[in-house]
Amino acid sequence: MTKRHVTLPDEMEASLEEFIAEVDERLASDEDTCAVVEEVLVDLHGDRDAYDRWQDGERVTPAEKVRLQSYDPCNATLESEYYAEKDEQKFQRSKHLQWLWRQFDATPMADNVEFALRFRAMLADHLFAECGDDCRFFKGITFTYGHNITLGDNVVVHDDVHLDDRGELTVGDRVSISDSAHVYSHDHDVVDQTEVENYHTVIEDDVRITYDAMVRAGVRVGENAIVAAKSIVQSDVPAHHIVAGQPAKSIKVKPGWEDAAQPVDSDAETDKEARRIEYDLPDDLEVYDEFQRDLNPPGDE
Repeated sequence: MTKRHVTLPDEMEASLEEFIAEVDERLASDEDTCAVVEEVLVDLHGDRDAYDRWQDGERVTPAEKVRLQSYDPCNATLESEYYAEKDEQKFQRSKHLQWLWRQFDATPMADNVEFALRFRAMLADHLFAECGDDCRFFKGITFTYGHNITLGDNVVVHDDVHLDDRGELTVGDRVSISDSAHVYSHDHDVVDQTEVENYHTVIEDDVRITYDAMVRAGVRVGENAIVAAKSIVQSDVPAHHIVAGQPAKSIKVKPGWEDAAQPVDSDAETDKEARRIEYDLPDDLEVYDEFQRDLNPPGDE
């Protein structure tokens, strides 16, 4: 046993439960999500007096006005907002919830572990496609949308992890994703960077992805496997294996699981193409050439 049980003082516990229950109830209601997020952030950041003065038409400085307007997620833009293939209907809600998640992490309360874990778990129930029981989310976690993520029970995601769900990401039960890890579900063409391919990335039950590791798009990490620190996983990981390196290769089977583990086949290929997610772009899409590169090799006309 490496951890002990910690509780908050009774008065704080009661306040915490009341606050989280109120936000949870409002997000589950027919109330406009954008308005809920705005009001919650105003109060979390202690800006209610200035906000009410501004709403009453009193003068505020230009800097105050920008700050107060920024509590409204409709006045913010996220990087994923520019992705042409996103599901616009789902994104309209997930953007608001993602803004609340990110801006909560900018408050002092985000460092109160017991408070923050429970607040983020409540948000995850509204933001993710599915989120199991007793999941724990630490500070600085980012994701593309949120609505393409499915998590099982007892998942732990540590500080500064990036969960990319531009494609689709499925995480099983009892998975641990350590600090600064990145799990991807999209990839770029090596010639034309603007050509994006989305995949379904799968992390099976009881997997440990350790510090600063990367899992590439379309990979399946098998049950009970371990991805060693700073490793880059580019192909499927067999169940019960420990992989390490760049690219990651099996270095051993977890002790005690030798009979259950699959043998490593050096010629085996990842079934990545079977996990590709096709998408259509709107016919009236106005294409933005972000890089304006010449994509023709020398000698081509």
